[in-house]
Amino acid sequence: MDLLRSLPIGLYLEQPITWLHRLDPRVKMAWLMSILVTPILASAHWRFALVGLLLLLTLLAQIPFRVARRQLGWLILLSSAVMLLTFVMPDGLQVDQTPRLPTPADTAVLADPPEQLPDLPQPTAYRYVLVDWGMITITRRSLNLGIRIGTLLFTLIYGTNLYLLTTAPEEITLALETLMAPLRWFRLPVTEIALTVTLSLRFIPLVLEEVQNLVRSVQTRAINWKKLGFKGSAQVWLTVVERLLENLLLRAEQIAAAMEVRGFTSPNQHRVRWYQLVLRRWDWFALGLLVAFWWARLMWGGEG
Repeated sequence: MDLLRSLPIGLYLEQPITWLHRLDPRVKMAWLMSILVTPILASAHWRFALVGLLLLLTLLAQIPFRVARRQLGWLILLSSAVMLLTFVMPDGLQVDQTPRLPTPADTAVLADPPEQLPDLPQPTAYRYVLVDWGMITITRRSLNLGIRIGTLLFTLIYGTNLYLLTTAPEEITLALETLMAPLRWFRLPVTEIALTVTLSLRFIPLVLEEVQNLVRSVQTRAINWKKLGFKGSAQVWLTVVERLLENLLLRAEQIAAAMEVRGFTSPNQHRVRWYQLVLRRWDWFALGLLVAFWWARLMWGGEG
């Protein structure tokens, strides 16, 4: 079991360097926020279009198949399972229908029962219940909810992961610091926030490594879980979680000690510019496509 290879969530792909790597991180962040915001109050067609756009970007960027397969495989399976489960679950809409014809109890009270009316055909092709197979019932509301939840889950996770995959942590923090520069007028610690984001992104591989080492240590001991029972298994996993927290706190303390030894006092006095953010020709082209993207969303992406 290798979490760093089988589950590369939030990790930066250093090789190969694709055209997504070369785009300005501020432009990519604007695209990411647009992809995450436009599904709000959007139609099902637009939601599926966003999923197709993310898959198309993965193909055009020539992300290695070994990386895309590990990320897309479980995510497509999870989104599809959530979507299908929402289809067949009750939609939560309780509608009490009044029958058009009187019940037998009502007709027994009347002296002269009314004339039986013929079954009238449905005036339109509209049907609220789309599928009714015994225990499986799919309505229009459950279908809409399933599409909304499944596509939103895929867009939220994979869109963010694709951004982290093609953008170095230092680029992300520098873009955040640049975009949040106007907040300095309100005396907000923009540089400190950017430093915190940098350390958080750098800490993700350390967390995966600690989890991987602890899982391997449990596997090598060949524990017989059936003999332990539920209570014994719970105690073992509580010990593992406690050890994980201790290791993470130790790593954090080591990072703090390393920064202190190097004379780090404040982010403003120890700023290191790893990248120079300059908008190039392809960046302006991507911004133009972003304007067209929003125009398409406002014209055709709204709920009908």
